[in-house]
Amino acid sequence: MQTAQVRTGETAGVDGGLDDVDAVMAATRVLVAVSAQSVAAVDDVVTLPQLRVLVMVASRGGLNLGAVAAGLGVHPSNATRAVERLVVAGLLHRRDDPADRRNLVLELSPDGRALVDRVTNDRRAAIAEILREMPAARRRSLVPVLRSFAAAAGEVPDGAVWSLGWTTAD
Repeated sequence: MQTAQVRTGETAGVDGGLDDVDAVMAATRVLVAVSAQSVAAVDDVVTLPQLRVLVMVASRGGLNLGAVAAGLGVHPSNATRAVERLVVAGLLHRRDDPADRRNLVLELSPDGRALVDRVTNDRRAAIAEILREMPAARRRSLVPVLRSFAAAAGEVPDGAVWSLGWTTAD
């Protein structure tokens, strides 16, 4: 795919012009703002890296510390500290892995689940509010366009969206 050179006025992609790019950029700013607001709503409870850990555990089920470190792209000691803070805060539970007692399994506590659900629900509510402002015919045509856009971009696989602070759970 060709890329846009917005500053020089060249077109974007094969058929997409600058108007297309500008429209997507505007929508992106809105969606980033929605995500940022949902994170800011809980920043008195958890940091962004801690939220990423919670969303990862919510999306992928019981994980061990090694999986958390790999998923975050950090040294295991950093993951251990983040997890310890979440355990102390009552947002994560640690238990021995019955299949391998050398490992610990991390699971969301009820409070951790409630926090992840709150962030997800806040995002859904904000997006739903924006969609309600659109004419119904435009809303209906938006879904296939967004799916096509995501597919063309090589959408982040469902198993990896947690790394962005999103969850695939409904």
